[in-house]
Amino acid sequence: MFISKQLKQQNIAEYLIYMWQVEDLIRAYGCDMERVRENLVSRFPVEQQAELAQWYEDLIEMMRREEVMQRGHLQINKNVITWLTDLHLQLLASSKFPYYNAAYYKALPFIVELRAKGANKEEPELETCFEALYGILLLKLQKKEIGEETRKAQEAITTMLFMLSTYYIEDKKGMLEL
Repeated sequence: MFISKQLKQQNIAEYLIYMWQVEDLIRAYGCDMERVRENLVSRFPVEQQAELAQWYEDLIEMMRREEVMQRGHLQINKNVITWLTDLHLQLLASSKFPYYNAAYYKALPFIVELRAKGANKEEPELETCFEALYGILLLKLQKKEIGEETRKAQEAITTMLFMLSTYYIEDKKGMLEL
């Protein structure tokens, strides 16, 4: 099973960050399927390569149609943010989820600070959270130092998104009573 399918079933937050990384990988290879095939698909077992190549081809075509070849996110990924935002707001409005509310209010000062530093104020708060975590991932991949305040923000946001991901899975299974 592909990593994306597995993550989508197990942790929607990790899935979204993974998909943003895939978008950036495709961009790094110039949205050129031959380069993607040579550098990414060829690393997988032969029996998986045809299906994986088709997946990348489909993503590249979507990126072209949606005009996100340079920047931005595919609609399928924006939909995840929308679904999670809807669930997030329902959880906050319900008195049945005090731990989620506590996690949110612990992360909120960091979210407010991030938005004050230039995040798009029109985007959902959760998108700001995902952008922060994705930015931290990119810094780690570049082996750059992560400051203590950034670590605290990462911890608070990660805790909240993990809880949200767990509730998302429960909701998809019909087990969440809001």
